[in-house]
Amino acid sequence: MPVKGRIIRVAGPLVVAEGMQGVQMYEMVEVGEERLVGEVNRIVGDKAYIQVYETTTGIKPGEPVYGTGAPLSVELGPGLIGRIYDGIQRPLDAIRDQTKSIFIRRGVKVPALDRGRKWSFKPSGLRPGDKVSGGDVLGEVPETSLVTHRVLVPPGVHGVLRWIASEGEYTVEDTIAEVEAGDDRKFEIKLYHRWPVRRPRPVVEKMDPVEPLITGLRVIDTMFPMAKGGTGAIPGPFGSGKTVTLQSLAKWSSAKIVIYIGCGERGNEMTEVLETFPELQDPWTGKPMMERTILIANTSNMPVAAREASIYTGITMAEYYRDMGYDVLLVADSTSRWAEALREIAGRLEEMPAEEGYPSYLASRLAEFYSRAGRVRVPGKPERVGSVTVVGAVSPPGGDFTEPVTANTKRFIRVFWALDAKLAYSRHYPAINWLLSYSAYVETVAKWWHENISPKWLEYRNTAYELLLREDELREIVRLVGTEGLSEKDKLVLEVARIIREGFLQQNAFDKIDAFATPQKQWKQLETIIDFYKAALDALDHGMTVKEIREKLADKIREFIMARFNVPNDRLEELDRIKQELLKGLEELMEQRGSLAAAPTA
Repeated sequence: MPVKGRIIRVAGPLVVAEGMQGVQMYEMVEVGEERLVGEVNRIVGDKAYIQVYETTTGIKPGEPVYGTGAPLSVELGPGLIGRIYDGIQRPLDAIRDQTKSIFIRRGVKVPALDRGRKWSFKPSGLRPGDKVSGGDVLGEVPETSLVTHRVLVPPGVHGVLRWIASEGEYTVEDTIAEVEAGDDRKFEIKLYHRWPVRRPRPVVEKMDPVEPLITGLRVIDTMFPMAKGGTGAIPGPFGSGKTVTLQSLAKWSSAKIVIYIGCGERGNEMTEVLETFPELQDPWTGKPMMERTILIANTSNMPVAAREASIYTGITMAEYYRDMGYDVLLVADSTSRWAEALREIAGRLEEMPAEEGYPSYLASRLAEFYSRAGRVRVPGKPERVGSVTVVGAVSPPGGDFTEPVTANTKRFIRVFWALDAKLAYSRHYPAINWLLSYSAYVETVAKWWHENISPKWLEYRNTAYELLLREDELREIVRLVGTEGLSEKDKLVLEVARIIREGFLQQNAFDKIDAFATPQKQWKQLETIIDFYKAALDALDHGMTVKEIREKLADKIREFIMARFNVPNDRLEELDRIKQELLKGLEELMEQRGSLAAAPTA
């Protein structure tokens, strides 16, 4: 019997109800006459403390609270891709059509998946009498032109397949298979099933992330790479470019499925995402981006508590597509707003605050979230390997990376892309500070780069990184004594580091050519810089000066720096020409110097 209690207290997003005997932790409940969606997060005697995911304005003591007997869950099936949901998986377009309003009305109930749409189901070849268990592929549905949706036996279901539907058109509510368990229980399987958002979906084995997630951003792919199944964070102060960087990751990454969560960000930023993504073309296939993207919009003017739900909704959908054997990228903008929601609820619950008012369990909640990333072997037949890559933006006040959310996030991630306001204000984008950032995946993805791009990748990447570190050391000397006090080799370091910064690390997210650089283009750019550096070192040994090299080759160096705008990914022979002309120009300078040195004096 579902529990029915009554409200005795309302405090913002927190509602306290009595008469709730039998209710369970994290059970979904319906609050008030309008049946607002809520979740139980504390039980004391017969009282249940409920965080409500819709605005509680006007709710009053005495109104009923209905238990559902089930945890907060999401619907998983064909029709997720291309949709725009709110934090509790209500499709925004369906809400608009039902309410005839641009605002989300309280208590509106809309199914996450279209119940009337028919999908073309093709069975996988399993026959009645076969033993099946959670994760087995029953058949396929062409969800979009880019994604084939694999219909899975839901986790926890196992037994003998008694019946499976033939090839044809079915809605998500139609039964497409029946499984009989050993205890005479029967399971009717549909094209969709529900799964609790706080419970990770089962896996067979977690594996090391070894393949890079190619993003098209040079500073990420080459300097601080992310692996498929990895975890990363982008912290930065206001105006440093977090949202643009995250959008670039979502637009251009090599993941098969992208889930973008706008968690508590400003409405205009989310509006930009909603307007631009449907018009974008996938650089890998040329098809519309929305054919592999799910958007979850939970803006700052929406109920605070729903930010937590949006994070769990997104990661659960990501695990679902991972179970099909796909590589999924989940982008959360921003986890700081989620942490603020935790702080708000903890304050309403009168819990003892920890550092800066955040709850003492902040670290464990972050750990729960990031631990659901990974490259895994999933249960079921045929064998499949999928991955969930999680990247969260962090918004530390004033860019202070020691504040609790950033400090705790660093404990659970392996890639840290630190955005710098100084770089942003000097118009260096992406404003990722190479002195503060790091990636623990450099060595693990090196094998892929060696096999697919060049065996020299790690050596050249490390050389470029060392030049940037050395440049930072030399800047202190330059501030004190100027460049004249440096050796020629140190002057060369400054010059080559400038070329790396301007010709490689900087990237314009709004330029048609520069927004996305293939691994091949990135390598040719890096190779040109390091080969030039090595040749210039040899020239210095023969008596040349950095001033001579800079003045004589200024046009060729400028042409290389501008190549990021002028050389498309499909015309890389242009980069080969620029490199040859640059190195040839250096050789000619050395020859001229040699001939001058050998000429007899009058």
